[in-house]
This record gives sequence, structure tokens and C-alpha cells, in this order.
Amino acid sequence: MAKRVKIHSGVDQLDELLGGLFIGDNVVWHDDSGSLASAFCLNFLRSSQANAKPLVYVSFDRSPRNLLEKLGHLASNPHLTILDCFTCGKGASSPVFLKFYEEAGSNLPCRVMKVKEPRRADEVVDVLYGVHGSLKGDVRFIFESLTGMQELWGGEEHILNFYSHSCPRLYELNTVAYWIMEKKAHTPRLRAQINQIAQVVIELSIKRGTTSLTILKAEKRDLENLHKPMTYWAKDLAITFDEERKTTGGLDLGGRLKELRSKKGLSQTELSRLVGVTPSTISQVESNLIYPSLPALLKMAEVLCVDVSSFFQETPLAKRRLVFSSSDATEVRLSELPDGTVYARMLTPVDVDVKAEPLLLEIPPDRTISSHFFMHKGEEMGYMLSGELQVKVGNDLHALRQGDVIYLTNEIPVQWKNTGSSTAVMLWIKIK
Repeated sequence: MAKRVKIHSGVDQLDELLGGLFIGDNVVWHDDSGSLASAFCLNFLRSSQANAKPLVYVSFDRSPRNLLEKLGHLASNPHLTILDCFTCGKGASSPVFLKFYEEAGSNLPCRVMKVKEPRRADEVVDVLYGVHGSLKGDVRFIFESLTGMQELWGGEEHILNFYSHSCPRLYELNTVAYWIMEKKAHTPRLRAQINQIAQVVIELSIKRGTTSLTILKAEKRDLENLHKPMTYWAKDLAITFDEERKTTGGLDLGGRLKELRSKKGLSQTELSRLVGVTPSTISQVESNLIYPSLPALLKMAEVLCVDVSSFFQETPLAKRRLVFSSSDATEVRLSELPDGTVYARMLTPVDVDVKAEPLLLEIPPDRTISSHFFMHKGEEMGYMLSGELQVKVGNDLHALRQGDVIYLTNEIPVQWKNTGSSTAVMLWIKIK
């Protein structure tokens, strides 16, 4: 079976909750208000742009001028194609909207294509796959929106017919597609049928001014947060999640356990196996629904290589330390990579809170990694101690040799390769 290729959604916290996106995913967003999915779509577009991946934005609801204003600097992207199904659709070929093409000429920051007969689903299909055929690599799509299609085509059966044919086809063509639906504009029956076909289904809701995200479906993933609403805030492109914790007397043992487990690179299932309890027990402890038994707590500390007191507070002694010996280093698992791909050691104890997290990475010879080491929100820096590596960022290849430094801000490497005959060793620093 072909290996699944993981990509980034552009929102680190979503990648962590979802386990990342995979080539072939059709992601359906059930939007409670019709405007909540926009921030996630723009981050998806930004991530695609950072990695020089082609993206096709299919717009039924906005005129090209309005959409370009919404995208802002993200529209200045030669890899972006906008399929305009609005001008000759809801815009009824009005001179007001056609004037855009007369004025824009060839000065557009991206490619904008007018679909002449968007009221015909077969015409949209022909243009859509014609554009796809002209692009190289794994193509990404944003469909704004299924609701807009229904308003133009009339009747839910037309939407279901289009989606039920397009979703499997896009999967086979190795694409990733975002589909937006206004939740209240469709019947439960249609939503259920759409959900059955999609690989990923996410619901966005707003109640009393608080927004939440719930993952309803995620194929081929073992998720801890399925059907659990997660509160988040969005401002422009910044999206921040807040996991509501049930605490007693200010004690957040569960939150501290989750933090230390994540640093160690273990899933709840892996930690439960090493401790000798069920995954449900770990989940309930991290949610502060129950406290672990004393033997289980001691075993957790042993597995995570920390003192028991670390579960209750940041160790005061550790905060005062200036020097850490080699015995303080601990092996960590890079959860995004298969076992044995990269060997990693955290050079400071996992229970020490540092703003620059140092790790020692060892990549065996003749090893190719089709993703980045981490899903990290923040800057990163690597220093080559020995060996040779080749890193691919977007479509560009960069060679790293002993003494070289790589510094990442928003860039996300899509491939690492050991091009030498010996193990490549890097000092890697994650900056919070």
C-alpha cells in the first residue's frame, strides 16, 4: 500500500488535533455562521504558498475583485488560480462585474479564470479538471462554497451529485480539498451524505460569542479529540485554541501530564502501554476527570524521565539551574515520523520550561524523509555538526554541510535527505 503523505494545514494546533492533513483528503467544513471557515482557508492557502504548491480557489459567492481584496497579499501568488463562477453565475454577467476583466488586463497578481456557464455543473467540471491537468504536483483546492453551488444550481440533488463524483476523483488525483458548507442552509440528510463520502469533517460553531471546532470524522487516524468541541479564537490569520480543563483547587495535573507527554513525543495510547493502564485512563487523567493511582503516577514519572513533583508544578530547582549534563538528555520520539527515521534527544529535561528547546538529531545515511521533523508554532534553527543533508523547501533544494546553519520562520521543509555516506548530526533548536 502506498505511503500516505502528510502536509500542513497552516494552523499548527489544528495539525496537532487532526494529526495533520494527508494527500487525498477532502475536508468538509460545516460553518455555523458562514464566515468561520475563512481563517482556516486563508491559512491553508498561506501554507500552500509557502511550499510553492498550486492552489485552485473556486468561488461561487464572491466577485473576483471582492475575493482579491479578501486574500490581500496572499493573492500575490503565481501558484494561485481563481475559478470565477460568480461573474456569470450570481453576478448574472452584469457589466458591473465584467468591468473587472476590462480593467485588470494582465496586471493581476494571480491567474483568474472566468467560467462562462457556471449554472451548468458539467461546464464547471470540465473547467475544473482542465485547470488541474495544467498544474504539476499535488494540487490543493478551496471550494467556496457548496452552499453557493446549491443556490446557483437549485436542489440538493445537484450538489450531492457533483460532490459524490468530485470527491473520489480528487482523492485519486492526489489533491487536498477544502469544501465549505453553511450548516444551517442544508438538510441533515444532505450533511450526513456529504460526511459519509468525505475523509475529514469539521464543524465550526459559535455560541454566546465563543467559537468552537469539533472534528466529526477523520479517516485512518486514531484521534483523542473526536467529537470533542475545542474552543478557539481567530483574529486575522492568527488562530489560538484553548482546551477547557476541569481543575480542582487550581491543580492541573492533567494539563501538566499532557505537556510532558507531548514533549516526549508519546501518544496517549503509547503512554498507557508503557505505564500499564488503559488509553481511557490517560485521557481521563489529562482531562482532570480522575487522578491516577500512586503506582501509576510513579510509573508515569519514570517513563517520562521526570520527578513526580513535575506533575504538580515547575520544579523550582530546575528553574534555577544554569548547566545541564549529558545525563539530563532524554530520547524523544518524533511523532510525525516513522520509528527509526530520525533519532532525537532532548538536551534539557522535559520538565524544564525553556523558550529555546535544544535537540540533537541523527539521520542515518541513505535516508529520505518526506516531511519536516516537527509541527511547531514558532521559529526553528539547525546547526550541522557533521555529515551532509539536502533539504527541500517548496521547489528549492538546499545543501547543508558541517558548520552550516538553517533558519526557518514560516517555511516548512517538505523533504530531508541524507546525501552523505555517514550519519548526519544536527543541533536543532525550536524557539517558542
